[in-house]
Amino acid sequence: MTIKPVVKMGNAQLATSSSPVTNFSDGELQELINDMLDTMQEKHGVGIAAPQIGCNLRVVIFGFDRSDRYPDEKPVPFTILINPVIKNLSDEMIEGWEGCLSVPGLRGLVPRYKMIEYSGYDLHGNPFTKTVDNFHARVVQHECDHIDGILFPQRIQNMKAFGFEDELAEIIWPNKPK
Repeated sequence: MTIKPVVKMGNAQLATSSSPVTNFSDGELQELINDMLDTMQEKHGVGIAAPQIGCNLRVVIFGFDRSDRYPDEKPVPFTILINPVIKNLSDEMIEGWEGCLSVPGLRGLVPRYKMIEYSGYDLHGNPFTKTVDNFHARVVQHECDHIDGILFPQRIQNMKAFGFEDELAEIIWPNKPK
């Protein structure tokens, strides 16, 4: 188990586009994914991208059964997504509160496409495609932004809907027991 430090907003590495994975056969890719998973679980994230642990490759992972950070959301199946491509399936956007391991303690209201199709490769280089909506689509778009050098605050349209979690808690989690 290797928990890596999470690269935080302000680090130039997070503002850099990542390179595609070209070698699926060496053990380095598996080691990277193991490190990403260990780090994501330790930090209670619902997803993580390779640049967040200091590796600028087009690799994201995501998924959870239950999330303390997003307690009202339905589970998202654990997915390893390499060299992803996202296709918007409609122009409909929905706003939702997002946080990020690289932007600790802050949340913002971010518009995302409601329904997308994503495609890419699994750990073994096998291609796959999936159509998803709502929070699942949000997570995929958020993580894929990382590999393009974009952080969620750059997507916020109203900066009044951006702040520290403790200050926004009643708005973000209105049903959370006190």
